[in-house]
Amino acid sequence: MFRPTLAALGVLSCAAGLAVSAQNNRPEAEMAGAAKAFLASLDAPRKSKAVFAFNDTAERLNWHFIPKYMMRKGLPLKEMTADQQKAALGLLNAGLGDKGLQKANTIRELEAILRVVENNNQTRDRELYYFTVFGEPSETGTWGWRYEGHHCSLNWTVVNGKSIASTPQFFGTNPAEVRVDVPGAPPKGTRVLAAEEDLGRSLVKSLTDEQKKEAIVSDKAPNDILTGAERQAAIQEDKGIPFGKLTKEQQGIMISLVREYASTQPQPLARERLEKIRAAGVENVKFAWMGGIEKNEPHYYRVQGKTFLIEYDNTQNNANHVHAVWRDFKGDFGMDLLAMHYRSTPHRIARAK
Repeated sequence: MFRPTLAALGVLSCAAGLAVSAQNNRPEAEMAGAAKAFLASLDAPRKSKAVFAFNDTAERLNWHFIPKYMMRKGLPLKEMTADQQKAALGLLNAGLGDKGLQKANTIRELEAILRVVENNNQTRDRELYYFTVFGEPSETGTWGWRYEGHHCSLNWTVVNGKSIASTPQFFGTNPAEVRVDVPGAPPKGTRVLAAEEDLGRSLVKSLTDEQKKEAIVSDKAPNDILTGAERQAAIQEDKGIPFGKLTKEQQGIMISLVREYASTQPQPLARERLEKIRAAGVENVKFAWMGGIEKNEPHYYRVQGKTFLIEYDNTQNNANHVHAVWRDFKGDFGMDLLAMHYRSTPHRIARAK
C-alpha cells in the first residue's frame, strides 16, 4: 500500500503524492482536431443537431445522467453512420484518459444487460449516447463539448485554446456488478467502478472506533448523490474526518481514491486537478460516510475540499447501482476560467456555424 507523509502530500501532483504518470502532451489541440474531424464528417441535418452556440448556456449547462429517452439535445450514435460514429468516438478518445475511456465504453455496453433484464426496455440502448459541440472547435478559441447518455455525463470547456475545465464528470453503473450473462454484453463479474467502491470501503473499515465517530455521519445512506444534476454544486455539510487526522496508511488509501477519480481524464488534466487540491490545502479535505460498511449494504461517501467534491452513492437495486461524480465548486463548465478570461480579454464568444 502507498504510504505518503504529510510532507509528500505538500506536492500532490508529483510522484510522492496524488500522481499520474508523466505524459506532457496537452489535450487541447487533440480535442480541437478530433472535434473538427467529427463535425466535418456530418451532413447539414446532423450537424444542426450536434452544434449549439457556445453562449447557449441554457443547453450547455443542461446536464443529467438519467436515460432521458430521445429527449437529449445533440447527435446520438444511433443517428450516425459507421464513419461518423468512428469520428465521434475518436473525439471521446481525445477527451478521456485510457482509464476514463474504458469506463465510459463499458458503461455504454451495460445498456445491453438492462434491456434484457428489463424485458426489452427500449430506453436501454447503447447507441443513445449523444455528442454535442458548443461553439467552433479551435486551437486558440473558446468552445466546449459534451458526451452524455444514461449513467455518463462528461463535459469539457476549452478557454483560449490553452485551458480546459473537465467537470461535471459523472459515471454510473447499473448493475454495479454484472451478475448475469448476456451475449454481447460485459461478462459476469464486471465491475466498472470497482476501485471507487473498494477504496472507499477500505478506508472506512480501516478507521478506529474513535475515527468512525467523526467519519460516519449517518447510519442511513441517501437515495442518491446529494448534488443531483444541479448546474452549480452546493458545498455539503462540513462533516467527516479530515485528512490530517488519518494515519499514513489511511492517507494512502484516500490519495488512491481521489487519484482514481482524477485519472479518468488525460494525464495533464488529472495533474491540474490534483495540484488545485494541493494549493487549496489538503489537510482539511474531509471524508464522510453514510450507511453500512459491509459489501451489499446501501452506502454513500463523499470527499470534500475547498475547491472540489466527490460524491459516491450505491443504494438502488439492492446496493448494486452506483452513481459517482466529481464537481468543482467554481470551475464546473469552465466558469472560473471564463470569468478570468473575460476580465483580461476583450469578449468575443465563438458561435456555432
